[in-house]
Amino acid sequence: MPVFTVAELADRLGASFAGEGGLPLDGAVHPAEAAQPGSIAVATSPEFTKLLDGAGVAVLAPETDWQALGLKAAIFVPRPRYALSGLTAAFAHEIDAPPGLHPSAVVEAGAVIGDGVSLGPFVHVAAGAEVGAGSRVLSHVSIGAKARIGAEALIHSGARIGARVSIGARAIIHQNAVIGADGFSFVTPQLGAVEAAKAGGGSQSATQNTSLARIHSLAAVTLGDDVEVGACTTIDRGTLTDTSIGSGTKLDNHVQIGHNVRVGETCMLCAQVGIAGSAEVGDRVVLGGKVGVADHVKIGSDVLVGAASAVASNIPGRSIYMGVPAVKRDEAIKGVMAQRRLPRLFDAVDALKKRLSALEADR
Repeated sequence: MPVFTVAELADRLGASFAGEGGLPLDGAVHPAEAAQPGSIAVATSPEFTKLLDGAGVAVLAPETDWQALGLKAAIFVPRPRYALSGLTAAFAHEIDAPPGLHPSAVVEAGAVIGDGVSLGPFVHVAAGAEVGAGSRVLSHVSIGAKARIGAEALIHSGARIGARVSIGARAIIHQNAVIGADGFSFVTPQLGAVEAAKAGGGSQSATQNTSLARIHSLAAVTLGDDVEVGACTTIDRGTLTDTSIGSGTKLDNHVQIGHNVRVGETCMLCAQVGIAGSAEVGDRVVLGGKVGVADHVKIGSDVLVGAASAVASNIPGRSIYMGVPAVKRDEAIKGVMAQRRLPRLFDAVDALKKRLSALEADR
């Protein structure tokens, strides 16, 4: 692990420091463990600042009285939580992936491997695929025919990149992600049960699915630059046009993106989000954990959807939705409050019924 002095680390973070600038640091710790020698703690809130008594070095908000905390040195940043990004990058564990091809890697004829690429054990690169310069492909990864991997990408062990998939520069694909599987798209000879229910608006299914014919996914998947895809996340191919994920978007673990879905730039999709086919998500959207989005729904830009919500209809931009089905946050909160008042309402109704019964008995 690298070692930095306080002064060097402050310079790396673009921050100021006070105290002993020459102290060596070899790691970052939680404020509760900040007394460990050679470590630096990050106080992201006043609550954590209280835990720093006896610590050596800490990252603090400006104007914090570091000497009153008994620190030997302190680095000052406007937003300590944001500083965690640069701090953890400085002390990140190196990935053992030197440039070159492992003897067990298989590169088919016609594949193009850029300069400085690392292919780990049992990697398979199919014919016509391209792996951009400086990319690191770890063990047991498969890259399909005519797939394109941008420069400086990092693909972790066990990931599956399907045929014709295009991945931008500096992408990070985590373990066992599957990008470019066939879309879940089937059709029935007659009007299907789901189609009939939508068309009729009734509470019962009018028809039965007697057989299901596959609609093949002829397109692929396109990921922009700086996209991150979490472990065990799946992104299905498009039917006639590519499923697409915009630059800078981050997908958590166990996210499912259906065929033909379009996700904009700089979005965050948290764990177990599921987006059904042909839905559209704008830029800078945050979908909390377990959010479900129905097919063909459109979500505008700058939208936040609370965890475990079910999005069944379009959501306009610059709004906050939550609930099942998802509605505006204020409406959802009113609904929750109304539910909490129901027991008292039931008690009041019971009391009124008893009084009414008593009055009728006295007649």
